[in-house]
Amino acid sequence: MPAARKHPIERFDAPMAITAGQPLKALFDDRLVRLIGQSFNAVHDGFELRRFRKRACEGLGDGTMIERAAHIADALADELPDDFAAASEVLIAALGPPLTSTDGNGLRGLFYMPHASYVAKHGPAHFEAGMAANYELTRRFTAEFSVRPFIERHQRRTLARLRKWTKDADPHVRRLCSEGTRPRLPWAARLPVLQADPALAGPLLDALKDDPELYVRRSVANHLGDVCKDHPDEVYALCERWLREVEGADGQRAKQRHWMIRHAVRLPAKKRVPEALDLRARARP
Repeated sequence: MPAARKHPIERFDAPMAITAGQPLKALFDDRLVRLIGQSFNAVHDGFELRRFRKRACEGLGDGTMIERAAHIADALADELPDDFAAASEVLIAALGPPLTSTDGNGLRGLFYMPHASYVAKHGPAHFEAGMAANYELTRRFTAEFSVRPFIERHQRRTLARLRKWTKDADPHVRRLCSEGTRPRLPWAARLPVLQADPALAGPLLDALKDDPELYVRRSVANHLGDVCKDHPDEVYALCERWLREVEGADGQRAKQRHWMIRHAVRLPAKKRVPEALDLRARARP
């Protein structure tokens, strides 16, 4: 795509936040289909824009947001190479510029939900190409939905790759390591293996617990909040260990650790669970 031209995502009119009375599924309409089609048409000679729009818009209005994204993804699959490695290269080339901030991005990233749906469906059979697509997607939107089928199909290999990504320079990549492994991630199917054994993601959370970005630390806290619904004692023990590590310490690291622990156990604390109340009392605000 010529450098002088703005990427079609710049013309995607999405709100800054979820607004009452304005369902997100309404964003997945003919206009979004056209913009997505333009982004692929600009980088892939075999992409038939009119055929894609016709296929993607037929029956589009009948589904939920997730269903509409999957419907558009199926139309994309018809226009991309059958070989996923080649298709992944096209998809990555069609992406806009990476995010430069962890806040203030609004809902524009939903532009890429069909891309994530495509990768989730076709990528797990091609680990390296699929994870390359996940890496680039999460730098622009999120791959928390599309990485989950990789965890299910290639558990050890995917968790090992995410362990490396906890050291990535991009906070969006680091956040994926926590958010993508949340056992009860909203809008996504649960991860039974991590719901049964949350310790599998333990090394990821340990690596990120003092991340310099609140964006990442909040994900760690939310991940623990998920785990707390199934394994509360394990979360209380982990928070106790993390609290002891900064006991008596002053400064930003201790303050950030205390905030994360308070956030992780906030829901059981609201239910007056003694262990959660004790942790919040000791993790000074």
